[in-house]
Amino acid sequence: LFSALTGRPVAADVAMTGEITLRGRVLPVGGIKEKILAAMSHGVRRVFLPQRNAHDLEEIPKELLRRVEVTLVNTIDEIWPHVLGEAQK
Repeated sequence: LFSALTGRPVAADVAMTGEITLRGRVLPVGGIKEKILAAMSHGVRRVFLPQRNAHDLEEIPKELLRRVEVTLVNTIDEIWPHVLGEAQK
């Protein structure tokens, strides 16, 4: 989405899942465990998930979660600083 709007590429190690409403809310989706495992197998190290999918993280082994940075979000606006590299750690 960011790349399409700006013409700038997003880092290859970033992924996001969830449905985005027209007002920018990020809604929950299914298959979180499978999506994170697939992303990790393709070199993704930062994943953005809907806040309402937080409970799905319990299904993922702790040793795998240590290898990926998961950020829970409620709106798409929370993601832009990370995609732009402006997030403070």
